[in-house]
Amino acid sequence: MTTAGGVRSMTAMYGSLLALQKLNLLDCISYTAGLSGTTWTMINLYEDANWSQKDLEAHISDARKHVMKNKLSCFSRRHLTYYEKEICQRHRDGYKLSFIDLWGLIIESMFNDEPNHHKLSDQRQAVNLGQNPLPIYLALNVKERYSTLDFKEWVEFTPYEAGFLKYGAFINVEHFGSEFYMGHLTKKLPESELCYMQGMLSNIYSQSLLDALYLADCSEDFWHRWTRDRVVDIEDGTLPSMLHRPDVQPTCLFTPSGSLTAVLRDVVTMRPIVAEYGNFMRGLQVNDKYLENDRFSVWKDTVLDNFPNKLNETPEYLELTDTAFFINTSCPPLLRPERKVDLILHLNYSGGSQTLPLDLATKYYEEQGIPFPKAVLTDEDRKHLKECYLFDKAESPKAPILLYFPLVCDTFQKYKAPGVERSPSEMEEGQVDVSSTVFTPFATGALQYSEANFNKLLNLSNYNILNNQHMILQALRTTVQRKKQQKQQSL
Repeated sequence: MTTAGGVRSMTAMYGSLLALQKLNLLDCISYTAGLSGTTWTMINLYEDANWSQKDLEAHISDARKHVMKNKLSCFSRRHLTYYEKEICQRHRDGYKLSFIDLWGLIIESMFNDEPNHHKLSDQRQAVNLGQNPLPIYLALNVKERYSTLDFKEWVEFTPYEAGFLKYGAFINVEHFGSEFYMGHLTKKLPESELCYMQGMLSNIYSQSLLDALYLADCSEDFWHRWTRDRVVDIEDGTLPSMLHRPDVQPTCLFTPSGSLTAVLRDVVTMRPIVAEYGNFMRGLQVNDKYLENDRFSVWKDTVLDNFPNKLNETPEYLELTDTAFFINTSCPPLLRPERKVDLILHLNYSGGSQTLPLDLATKYYEEQGIPFPKAVLTDEDRKHLKECYLFDKAESPKAPILLYFPLVCDTFQKYKAPGVERSPSEMEEGQVDVSSTVFTPFATGALQYSEANFNKLLNLSNYNILNNQHMILQALRTTVQRKKQQKQQSL
C-alpha cells in the first residue's frame, strides 16, 4: 500500500518497486493499492502487460523526463485546443462536467508525450494471467454539508469492478459513471478514459476547512461541535423526566442546527470542487436490516449510519474526492476479509509528519473493530525514525503483519548502497529533505524536479527497501509460520 504526495509519491514509488524487483519480491505481491499521486505511477506501469517482469529502468527514465520538463508547456495553444475538444466530447458522451475533468487532462499532459486514451478495464491484460499484482485505486464518496468525520464511504476501483466497501455493492468498472436505477443499468455511457480517473483520484481541490483542521491535528472538535445537528438519547438522563415514559420505545431527540450555525457549517464544510459520477446505487433503499450485516457494521462510521434511510437518499451523483483528505492511506481495500492479506508493506510517501497517517489509520481501524496490528512507536522512535518497522502484535489472529517504511533519510546520508559508504564528493547526493510539505524541493505541490533531485528521491526510496531486506524476510518467515500454525489448528 502507498500514500499520497503528488510528484514526490509518484517518484518514490518507482524507487520502492525497483528495490522490490531487485529482491525478487514482486512475484510475492498480490495487490498494489494506491491513491492520488501513486496512481500516476500505477497507471503508467499497467499500460505494459508485463511490467513487473521487465527492467523498470525504462519506465523510470520516461518518468524522469516528464518530471523534469517545464509544465507551462501543458498550457500551450495546442494543448488548450485539445482540452476543449476532449471536454466537449465528454459532455456529448453524457457525463456531468467539472473542473476536475480539465485537471485530469492537465495531469495527463504533464506526464505523457501524447494523449493516453486507455481505460481502466484495459489494465485487465496486465493481470489476467496473474503476471502482476492486482492494482486497486481508492477514492472517498462524501456528502455536501458534511465533513469527512461525519460522512465518508470508501470506493475502490480495479480493472474489473468499482464499488463500495461498506455495502458490498460493485459494478463492472466499464459501467462506472453510467446511469443505474434499482440495480439496473438504464443508460450506458462510454467508459471514462484514465486521465479523468486520475483527475478524480488526485483531486487536490476537494479539501474543506474541517478536513484541513483534522489533518493538521488542530481542535477540529470545536468546529465539529458547533456545526453538526445534535442527536440526544432520551434515556441518557439529560432531558426532562417527563419525556421518559415506559409505554414508548427508546428514541432520540433530533435538534437541527440554528441558522447561524448552519451558515458556519456551510463555510467550513464547503469543498471547492468534487468529481461527480452517476450513482449506481440510485433507487436502492438501505433499511435497518443493513445494521445486522457484518460488512456494513465494519465500515459503519458516519453519523448517518444510525438513520439508514438517509444514507442513500438516492442522490443522482456520487461526490468523489481524494482519500488523502481524510487519512493518507490506501489500505482499507486490503483489509477486506475476502482478500485474506497476510503481510502489508506500508510505503509512506507523505511529507511532513511520517507518523500521522499511520497514527490516524491505526486509530480508525481500532474504532471500527477491523483486525490490524498495534502500530506503537516509542517517543524515541518518533524523534528519530528508523527506515523500517515490523508490527506483528494484534488482538485478532486475522490481523495482517505490517511492515512500515517511513520516507526518512537516515543511513542513506552516509551510504549510497547497503554496506557501501559514500565518498566525500558523494555526500551531497545523500541529502534529501522531506521534512516539509512546502519549503523543500520535494514539496507536495512541486510539479517539476531537477534531475539531481529526482535521482535523490528515487535512490532514497530504493535504498530504504534494499537496506531492510532482512526485515522483509523476517516478516515473510513470520507469515509462513503463522499460516502453518493456523492450518494445524484447523485440522
